[in-house]
Amino acid sequence: MLQGFKAFITRGNVIDLAVAVIIGAAFGAIVTAVVENVVNPLIGAFVPTGDLSSWVITFPGLFAEVHFGIGAILSAVINFLAVAAVVYFALIVPMNRLAELRAARLGVVEAETPAAPTQEELLAEIRDLLAAQRRD
Repeated sequence: MLQGFKAFITRGNVIDLAVAVIIGAAFGAIVTAVVENVVNPLIGAFVPTGDLSSWVITFPGLFAEVHFGIGAILSAVINFLAVAAVVYFALIVPMNRLAELRAARLGVVEAETPAAPTQEELLAEIRDLLAAQRRD
């Protein structure tokens, strides 16, 4: 049992995943700091409270006023979009471009994958096989 665990831990995928999680957390902290200290104050200039994350919409309730923290939600959405944009433009686009250049350099042409058979074609094939089985 210990040997299996050792093999699992020393596999490259587990170590790569651990490094990715650690780097991702550090990178997320950087993006969060930029969003909270640059983007939110810029947007906060157009919000009545002056700070996006503390923007609250108040509604009268039956017994007391109800406060919806719309600013915190908007701040989280902006943070998510900023992280997604940075990951896409800083990681995905360059890696796709690198893969294209590598494939062009090696002269590799992506083989066209044949189209999967339709449901009707599969059913017709099953029908024909069953009919052939009955004849035998």
